[in-house]
Amino acid sequence: MVDVIRQEASWDRAVARIPAARSNDPETSHIAAAEHTASGKRGTNVGLVIDLVRRLPGLTSAELARHSALTRHEIARRLPEAEEAGALRRGEKRRCAQNGTLAMTWWPST
Repeated sequence: MVDVIRQEASWDRAVARIPAARSNDPETSHIAAAEHTASGKRGTNVGLVIDLVRRLPGLTSAELARHSALTRHEIARRLPEAEEAGALRRGEKRRCAQNGTLAMTWWPST
């Protein structure tokens, strides 16, 4: 197995300060969130989502998942974190081509 070495990006520190679990979530969610952050997976996945939106702007989380190895759930959790870090912004809501529901579109920050 090859370990991937990733250089720290400008948004890494901002993402680490964003809570990964809601205050009213159970203790197990906070433990899992802390482990996900400490392992580096959360930051790596935020970076993958940012890159994905830069390549495919204007898609929903479900549409983005079709172009990624990440699940729609993981993408949907990382998008607001990337937004709070200043890397992405929300666009207009529209009908998602993947699942037919009304969904938020995502765009790179300008």
